[in-house]
Amino acid sequence: MVVAADGLSRIFAALADPTRRDILTRLEAGPLSVTELAEPYRMSRPAVSQHVTVLEEAGLITRSASAQLRPCHLRPEGMSEASEWIAMHSAAWEQRFDRLDEHLRRTAPGEEKEA
Repeated sequence: MVVAADGLSRIFAALADPTRRDILTRLEAGPLSVTELAEPYRMSRPAVSQHVTVLEEAGLITRSASAQLRPCHLRPEGMSEASEWIAMHSAAWEQRFDRLDEHLRRTAPGEEKEA
């Protein structure tokens, strides 16, 4: 799988997979090892480990070394770039929808037109 070099593309690519989104949701409750993360899924531990690597490379989680375990931790600030991008584009689309709504109200048949 080819992963884009820019951070925003890596974040959206990581979030595109439902298993990775579920892993992020589960990490909201606290750190978990890859073995613990793998428990509910019908896939191998190495497959879950690959999902974790994608999330880590996207900056959405971190792994710390604690004895022989490497627990995964949610990194909420990793979502800030995506959140800012979404907010910026949401505002632009809201403005477009407001202008469209205004236009439709002015041009609707049988409606009084404002001067």
